[in-house]
Amino acid sequence: MKKSYVLSSLLLGVLTVGIVSEALAKRSSVRPAQLRVEYLENPQGLDVLTPRFGWVLEATDQAAFGQRQTGYRILVASTKKQLSKEQGDVWDSGWVDSDESQHIRYEGRQLLSDRTYYWKIQAKDEHGMVSVWSKTAWWSTGLFNQREWQAKWIGGDELYDRAAPDNNINDPWLRKTVQLSKKPGKAMLFIASIGYHELYVNGERIGNDVLAPAVTDHTKRARYAAYDIAGKLRKGDNVIGIWLGTSWSIFPPYILHEDRPLTPIVAAQAAIYGERFPADGDEPMTMVVTDASWKTRPSPNRLLGKWDFRNMGGELWDARKEDPEWSTPACDESDWKAATEYPVKLKMSAQAVAGNRLFEAIRPVSIEARPDGSYRVDMGVNFAGWTEIDVKGRKGDTIRFFYSEREQDDMTFNLHSAYVIGSSGEGTFRNRFNYSSGRWVTIRGLKEAPTAGDIRGWMVRTNYAGAARFECSDTLQNWIYDRVRWTFENLSLGGYIVDCPQRERMGYGGDAHATSETGMFNYHLGAFYTKWMQDWRDVQGTEPMVGDMLDANHARKAMTSGRIFNNGVLPHTAPTYWGGGGPAWGGIVVTLPWFMYQHYGDKLVLEENFELIKGWLSFLQSHTKSDLLQRFGGQWDFLGDWLWPNAAAEGMNNDKVETLCLNNAYYVFNLRTAANIARVLGKGDEADTWEKQANASANAIHSTFFNASDYSYADGSMSILAAALLAEIPPVALRERVMRRLEQEILDVRQGHIHAGITGGALLFKLLREEGRNDLIYSMVSKTTYPSWGYMKANGATTIWEMWEKDLPGHSLLHSSYLYPGAWYIDGVAGIRRDPRHPGFRRFIIRPPAAGATDIQWASGTYDSPVGMIICNWSREKDQMQLEITVPPNSVATLQLRPDDAVDVSGYTTIAEQGEDNGFLQYELKPGKYRLLKP
Repeated sequence: MKKSYVLSSLLLGVLTVGIVSEALAKRSSVRPAQLRVEYLENPQGLDVLTPRFGWVLEATDQAAFGQRQTGYRILVASTKKQLSKEQGDVWDSGWVDSDESQHIRYEGRQLLSDRTYYWKIQAKDEHGMVSVWSKTAWWSTGLFNQREWQAKWIGGDELYDRAAPDNNINDPWLRKTVQLSKKPGKAMLFIASIGYHELYVNGERIGNDVLAPAVTDHTKRARYAAYDIAGKLRKGDNVIGIWLGTSWSIFPPYILHEDRPLTPIVAAQAAIYGERFPADGDEPMTMVVTDASWKTRPSPNRLLGKWDFRNMGGELWDARKEDPEWSTPACDESDWKAATEYPVKLKMSAQAVAGNRLFEAIRPVSIEARPDGSYRVDMGVNFAGWTEIDVKGRKGDTIRFFYSEREQDDMTFNLHSAYVIGSSGEGTFRNRFNYSSGRWVTIRGLKEAPTAGDIRGWMVRTNYAGAARFECSDTLQNWIYDRVRWTFENLSLGGYIVDCPQRERMGYGGDAHATSETGMFNYHLGAFYTKWMQDWRDVQGTEPMVGDMLDANHARKAMTSGRIFNNGVLPHTAPTYWGGGGPAWGGIVVTLPWFMYQHYGDKLVLEENFELIKGWLSFLQSHTKSDLLQRFGGQWDFLGDWLWPNAAAEGMNNDKVETLCLNNAYYVFNLRTAANIARVLGKGDEADTWEKQANASANAIHSTFFNASDYSYADGSMSILAAALLAEIPPVALRERVMRRLEQEILDVRQGHIHAGITGGALLFKLLREEGRNDLIYSMVSKTTYPSWGYMKANGATTIWEMWEKDLPGHSLLHSSYLYPGAWYIDGVAGIRRDPRHPGFRRFIIRPPAAGATDIQWASGTYDSPVGMIICNWSREKDQMQLEITVPPNSVATLQLRPDDAVDVSGYTTIAEQGEDNGFLQYELKPGKYRLLKP
């Protein structure tokens, strides 16, 4: 019996192993993951009628090679239950023979407004084996038609007084009691506000986003956020409360003369259904809309400052006016007023980008008690965000907080907040509708010393995901990379990149050159930049800084001048209008879509912005003479490079020959980039026209500015030389000589230091990255004396400065100026490079720095690309290269090495090709993990 049992068990085991082995043999080599809709994970309130899907593939066997996709099937269902039955009642794509996994356009039934849709996908691998289903993902729709908006714009009756020295209005509370006959199954509340908002239901705050919604051009558009409130509603009385923050509602460029109230306003509505999944045509059991039936009263919070240049201020909280029941049914409404309706007409658009969140909790590193009774708190790092401070005192005491970037100053850029203590004698100040920027906080008015536990801080930024990791043997490079990323994150508030978070908060196009590729190589920013490009489309046609103070019929932003021209002209910032700049500022509308296309393979971003690009180039063309761009606009409309070393002393806003040369070279760079865009879109006529103009202007620039004696242009600065080379100004026969002149400028004239500013430096690093000149970049980023990033480190910087100089008054120590090394650490040092012939990383290049180009002995880098995680770890010991590379499924890598770095590939049958190109040994790597050593 025992022998029989053992034999039976063995036979069963063999049979089981056989079944499992057969199943494994038939298992797909890939599984879908990271499902996205319009770049976002499970987004709420999208108003895109035919959204695009994307996913990446993960290998099911980490030791295997060559995984790829040969087909996909997408299911979209109206309920999770339907989807679990593998029924796509909204869309079943059927099997599509394709290796595409990004930007797949929805082609199902017409989507309905205010619905949630569930989706998943399967993929076929290289052998035609079908993968497991992905996890279920979802998205909800917003309101597709402007006529669906029934809500009125409402607010309080306090109006901002432009002439007052400080903001004079309180942030208003608004509330509405809603009676329900039963607990609802579905209720999505859409909120568009001019100024920030917070939502409360029955006393509970809804959502984790702060400083909502994303910033937009409030002269044209309002963005709405979507909130699922069904779970917070109940049978009987419910209160929906909206708290408005003044903020952008009084920003001077957004204030119109007639149809715009000088107060924060909101339009919100929700269709409340009894069922969780209403059928097509079902009517809601009730509608909630903002109108004059809502009640309002001033809250205890007020903006300090005027949301203006150098006067963004802070917040004042008066605890004596607190009412913890303001958004609950228990609130006494007897002293509340009826809300005021305002007849505002704006285009309503979904936010379509992640909201702001609190990140990186920050604690004080020291607190100093000073002789004057104040306390000086060192938070240890410069940051833009919120602070939360516990305070004690007598009722009516005012505790004041002053924020500073500089150790010697109590306050910089007029950033300050205050807290008036209530009857309890204690309380907590916390930001709500503003943020500060600085490292030090000076506290005045306390009777007792604060402790470290009383003070907390958070960085605030848009809630995008990280996409890269980098580390190397050079500690200075690790510091620069870390501080560049920290600075970038502190600048990305509200769905665009601000130049600085304390003084201006403007979305400068020129500064975007210094940040955009750093952003794309380190974060998932497809939705972020798509939204910012819409902001640029909104502001086109308005004169920038120049102009007279005109009457209300012609002034779009009379506080800063600027007439509506309705041509292709662009202001220098978006969505903010203000600020000076030059052709490279507006020119971001050409280069950023092209960078996005190269990086994400997104053709739609080129299509959506093509007319914007045409208008901009038409405007520039109207200011050319004999094929040379002429100075246009006013004093602040034709800047060239900006903030190079010692620029403040030399004078930056000038009419020198180098400004004209650089702007003309950039104009040609714009033309050539636009011609590439037109060719991708099949617009041959525009491509030919722009390429012809680029060549004619290049010839004119060369004839006018070339110095034959030393193969330079204009003043021979590295900014000018880089712009000329990037724009292909030099004739082919002279290009190498001009490149050597640039090398001489960096290594000999400037002894390896950078001598460029925001725009010039961004163009310089762009050129050197494309040319593979890691040696020249490393010479600049490895310096520790002025001017350099290492000089910032040596002088105690925790963020990247606005200027190469630290102690010049009035400039920012947290700025977008010099963030361009952030892209180089990924594509230069880690060696994970785009293949310019294959957008979207379906094919990419791995090219570590050649021996001797840097002093770096090893580097480890990852990039979570549109096709999945790419990894490159390399090291050199005694001139012997070692590589660990991961190529994600559905992609191909081209490994490029100098002959001295040749590796042994004999153990990898997956390497399809070996060869040489432009001095490189080339190896084609299929998906998989590789460990390559020198033969």
